[in-house]
Amino acid sequence: MTFDRYAPHLRATLALGLPLVGSHLARMAISVADTIMVGWYGVNELAALVIAVSFFNILFFLGMGFGIGVMGVIAAAIARDDETEVRRSARMALWLSIIHAIVMLPLLWHSEAILLAIGQAPVVAELAQDYLRIAGFGLLAVLCQLTLNSYLAAMERPQVVLWITLAGLPLVIFLNWVMIFGNLGVPALGVEGAAVAAIIVQFLQLAAITAYAAWLPVARKYHLFKRFWRPDWAYMRKVFLLGLPIGLTMVAEGGLFVGSNVMMGWIGTRELAAHGIALQLASITFMLHLGMSNAATVRVGQAKGWGDGGWMRDAAVTVTVVSVCIALIAVATFILFPRALVGLYLDVNHPETPALIDFATGLMFYAALFQMADALQVIALGLLRGVQDTRMPMVIAGISYWLVGIPVAYGLAFVLGLGPKGLWLGLVAGLTLAATLLMRRFWRGHARGDWTPAPSAV
Repeated sequence: MTFDRYAPHLRATLALGLPLVGSHLARMAISVADTIMVGWYGVNELAALVIAVSFFNILFFLGMGFGIGVMGVIAAAIARDDETEVRRSARMALWLSIIHAIVMLPLLWHSEAILLAIGQAPVVAELAQDYLRIAGFGLLAVLCQLTLNSYLAAMERPQVVLWITLAGLPLVIFLNWVMIFGNLGVPALGVEGAAVAAIIVQFLQLAAITAYAAWLPVARKYHLFKRFWRPDWAYMRKVFLLGLPIGLTMVAEGGLFVGSNVMMGWIGTRELAAHGIALQLASITFMLHLGMSNAATVRVGQAKGWGDGGWMRDAAVTVTVVSVCIALIAVATFILFPRALVGLYLDVNHPETPALIDFATGLMFYAALFQMADALQVIALGLLRGVQDTRMPMVIAGISYWLVGIPVAYGLAFVLGLGPKGLWLGLVAGLTLAATLLMRRFWRGHARGDWTPAPSAV
């Protein structure tokens, strides 16, 4: 029976994917808490946080390819029982993450000039730089966390990462309450307070995840941190060549959304604040798909290690169907409850709140439009990373997001005069093209291969 064929894959996918989803959601919840609490503090501060986080994320996306790229490599190496490749690839991914964070720090420190150059309001640019000069030091922590998450996920041990990430949520809320608003004798620091709270939590989480990765009995044989200071130039090059296209792919996609933030900033500060709320709600559902995409990378990587094409296809079908079901639920939620969702982000007593709610509610329909495309493109990327196919997906992403998505968004918003709605339709166009081309590449390329089956346990 068909169900009997896919049921073991479904159980295994959910066992791996749900903790990964939970980790991404918990991380997103921390960002949501920042947005909500800064939104209570002031509209200018909220707009500054939106643009600052967008700026930070572009540099984060560029560096995250090293951590994400090794997930499939490690999963395949574990399937082959290749302890040396597990250690060498994971260690050099950590090295590259640290190097990237250090190199990017000057851009974060001098971000005001860059933001002014791309047309942001002076008050927003200044506040954003205040945030980034503190939060920028957390780039090292989040990139190393990501790499260790991939290392543990490839071993199918993501559960503790979930609990460590969840523990950060109440802590960041408490620290935000103290530092943003000035409680317990601490002066009110606004967006700078949110940045201080963020890096405290990020480095505590990194310390906890590092300790767990070092302690985990199943991981001890890989000796990840033994002689960590010694470079491995061959594997550094391998991880760099694998991870850089992934980072550029993430920049291309993230750049689509950052570009929409920049263009929305040209329209107005109020519009940018509302846009940030709608986009963050869409980002929450994206975290669900991202967790499933990570699971897809591990499952397909395992199949690659075993050399089992049929197992790979069944695993890919399973994770894709799960993500489509999630997308359908998200579409219904965004259409049925937009005002309630938007209202969570704003102080009901603030005089500008009614106008912001009305505007952001109107954007929620367009957020619902791209849910399916967003789900399919990130799942396709996860499948392709599992077979270590990263260069052509980078090209596809660049074309879809920058040669289609951004020009369509600009043309509809400013040339045809559709304004904010036009920007969101551009997002829909870019994501839809990417989803179509990436899925086609996996299913007409890698998934059609006739591999020699190998014994494996789902």
